[in-house]
Amino acid sequence: MAPLHRTALIFGGFVAVVGAAFYPIYFRPLMHLEEYKKEQSMNRAGVIQEEVQLQD
Repeated sequence: MAPLHRTALIFGGFVAVVGAAFYPIYFRPLMHLEEYKKEQSMNRAGVIQEEVQLQD
């Protein structure tokens, strides 16, 4: 029974690490939508999308 517990612990640890890595990338912007929109508008100020898309 010990190998099963060890395997479950390793798998659970892997899931926890992946979840911790995805939190700031995916889940935080979904939970703080207004703050994220404000930050993106500041980051994209002065960028003209047509010019960026036309560059080869």
